[in-house]
Amino acid sequence: MKLYEFIIKPRSPFGTSLKGDTLFGHFCWQARYDSSLLSGGLDYWIACYEDRPFAVFSSAWPKLSDGGGVYALKRPDLPLSWLFPAGSSDRKTVMRERKEKAGRKWLLVPENLKVSLDENNFINDTKLAERAFGDLTDEMKRALRGRDKRHFTVDYPQPHNTINRRTMTTGEGMFAPYSATSLCYYPQTELALFVLIDEEATDGEQVRTALERIGSGGFGRDASTGLGRFDLAESEEKVLPGYADANALYALGPVVPEKEVWNDYYFTPFTRFGKHGDLLATSKNPFKCPVIMADEGAVFIPKSPKAFEKPYLGRAIRNISKSEPRTVAQGYAPYLPFKLEKKP
Repeated sequence: MKLYEFIIKPRSPFGTSLKGDTLFGHFCWQARYDSSLLSGGLDYWIACYEDRPFAVFSSAWPKLSDGGGVYALKRPDLPLSWLFPAGSSDRKTVMRERKEKAGRKWLLVPENLKVSLDENNFINDTKLAERAFGDLTDEMKRALRGRDKRHFTVDYPQPHNTINRRTMTTGEGMFAPYSATSLCYYPQTELALFVLIDEEATDGEQVRTALERIGSGGFGRDASTGLGRFDLAESEEKVLPGYADANALYALGPVVPEKEVWNDYYFTPFTRFGKHGDLLATSKNPFKCPVIMADEGAVFIPKSPKAFEKPYLGRAIRNISKSEPRTVAQGYAPYLPFKLEKKP
């Protein structure tokens, strides 16, 4: 498989996070309507997806232009004491430093995708926003003058109304007004999406075509009301990172790990309450069975170096839909190999 990077430029707020499993589902719907996106057709590749995934999508990560390019990934789900050893014997100082360091939820990774857990590579949301501000054009910097620029992402409530056609107004029960939270990115944000591609199934240009269509029509919840719009900037093939001295894997998207492959693992549980898209969204039963996953940023320590021989980890998930038995969920995720040194 080959690794490609696609740069996403948000044009609107998002009702659904740009996670790898959901991006995979959107790509499958594009392939359903355009058979040229997958050589042999979607049905063929879905049938062998458990043994041979044709595409594995990461979640989307902020990319900054500092020093030629750097990615901001979620801080690995490891004990804080391993990432930030105590630098003082004074208990009060240790607790104050721990609170500050716990806020550093971003890990900076260079263009070559070599992960280093050096303490200086971890930053908080404010520092990320400051770096993003430095990437803005002069015109945008002037437009933001006087505004709060401390947060890279902001949640805001999106109001919704359902009109009772008898009274021509809102009311109680199903007609009660409600709000749903949407996500806004920093102005002129660029997000890096990594995709592993089996070139017997498709290629970088076909995946780019599908992503452009997804961005044009809208991604995720409330796309019909204007959410989830994005453009695509440049894309390129990346060199798969080496694993000569690696003993751990960092997951770039939500994943359902294989059994009996790992000595140890550190992750935050993430439950996907999935729902069908496109035509099946209006079917009699549009909801999928919940899937418990290890969220992006999970760290896995393999029993054998053979785990590094394939560029992804995880497995396919079946039997999650009663309305469409052939449905699969992406339980795979690309990963970055790195050297993990356990600390007291």
